Amino acid sequence: MLLPFFVGAVLLVVLPMFLTVGLAFTDYDALSLPSWRGVQNFVDIMRRDLFQIAVRNSLIYVGLAVPLRLLGALALALFLNGRRRGLYLYRTAVYLPTVIPTIAYALIWLWIYNPIYGPLNHLLGALGLPEPLWLVNSQTALLSIVLMATFQIGEGFVILLAGLQDVPHDYYDAAAVDGGGQWTMFRHITLPLLMPWLVLLTIRDLIASAQQSFAPAYLMTGGGPYYATLFLPLLVFEEAFDRFRFGHASAMMVVMFIGMGLLLYLLYRTVGGWGYADDV
Repeated sequence: MLLPFFVGAVLLVVLPMFLTVGLAFTDYDALSLPSWRGVQNFVDIMRRDLFQIAVRNSLIYVGLAVPLRLLGALALALFLNGRRRGLYLYRTAVYLPTVIPTIAYALIWLWIYNPIYGPLNHLLGALGLPEPLWLVNSQTALLSIVLMATFQIGEGFVILLAGLQDVPHDYYDAAAVDGGGQWTMFRHITLPLLMPWLVLLTIRDLIASAQQSFAPAYLMTGGGPYYATLFLPLLVFEEAFDRFRFGHASAMMVVMFIGMGLLLYLLYRTVGGWGYADDV
């Protein structure tokens, strides 16, 4: 029963991964046979200003989007965990942006950010606030991509909501008898029991950040203005399919994978594991 999925994973994930690692050490343009270059591709990309800009932009995106998405999912899960009128409607509204196709979602936000007839600037103008040129100004373009990513938190919201509903209510009753307040209960009961879920979502968002940053940058800004939204996935795409430098693109992918691995290791060391503890 698992064989079709296993074969698909090997053909679409495992095999391309090994091919990418192999091409990272070669000079290949898809028109001639690859020739061995060793680590020269890595030396070349490290010297390129565009690669350094893309790495910096990607780190800023991850550093802003991942915590905001996590905090947003947690806050909404805490707020919508209970019984109130219209609860299922609110939960559906939170999850809806997640199921919208990536291209359609980017085009929707392209309309929202439009400086002339976009609803966001109309709302800001009605409130007497400044109306930024969101995707045209290099100071706000990257933040605009981060902002639209923070609304796609449906999966994290559902996972954290399930985790909250799995916490025995007896814990809160016992804490209330001992005089514990809302903050004390959250800090010593809710947060420790949700930690495995929070770590899982952080890992997922770190890995998915490459996919989430590519479509908006490609469709909405093209990496501009002034390379403000040039992320590593977009630069890899341009190197491979615009300039046919598959060796350089593969080397960038390998560096990106190594960077993700280092971020995951840093997360593991910071949390002290995967969020589980015997004394919880």
